[in-house]
Amino acid sequence: MNALRLLASASSVAALLTATTACSAASIGTAIDAGGHAAPASAQPSEPAGQGQIKEVHSPSQVALDEQLAPGHCQARAVDATAGKYLPDPACTPGAVDPAVTQATIDSTICKAGYTAAVRPSSAATAKVKAESLREYGESASPTTEYDHLVSLELGGSNSVSNLWPEPNRPGAAGTTNPKDAVENTLHRAVCAHTVRLAAAQTAIAHDWTTALHVLGL
Repeated sequence: MNALRLLASASSVAALLTATTACSAASIGTAIDAGGHAAPASAQPSEPAGQGQIKEVHSPSQVALDEQLAPGHCQARAVDATAGKYLPDPACTPGAVDPAVTQATIDSTICKAGYTAAVRPSSAATAKVKAESLREYGESASPTTEYDHLVSLELGGSNSVSNLWPEPNRPGAAGTTNPKDAVENTLHRAVCAHTVRLAAAQTAIAHDWTTALHVLGL
């Protein structure tokens, strides 16, 4: 499951502003490393994307701080709250992919056993930004809410704030497992079987994960 459980005690951290806010030059190229400290990213984040435009950010094993929004600026949209189907705010979470993962490299990256474990940030690296994302989305910490990659790591998603969001779950859920997990797994199998192109899967899940399988004929 390509998501990270939210921690209520997480503190906020300064980050870069998106296209909807003014950029903070002092934060460009920073990331949270495995020790939970700000450090230079292995590659600088791309320029802020427009609403709905997927970004490219190379930040394996650390969180790229490529945006920061005002508290309450973002709002998740319920497609089917009873089923736990929510979409992120596209202006806040457009999605981002790792440019190192391409159609030509899938067999040595996302389709290779152990890939997601190798590039997933530690809980210490993500703890600094979870609470800030909750405030931006106007949500409270919950044991059933995930800090989720919109474009999952198994589809070449990036560890950037623009690709991470606090995903609510259905009422009465016992944990963080939600319907998006099954969609991610189905898309991963299709991409690795070479029946769906990587870019098509990334675009479909970033645009609307609840319709991605239908759009791709899966």
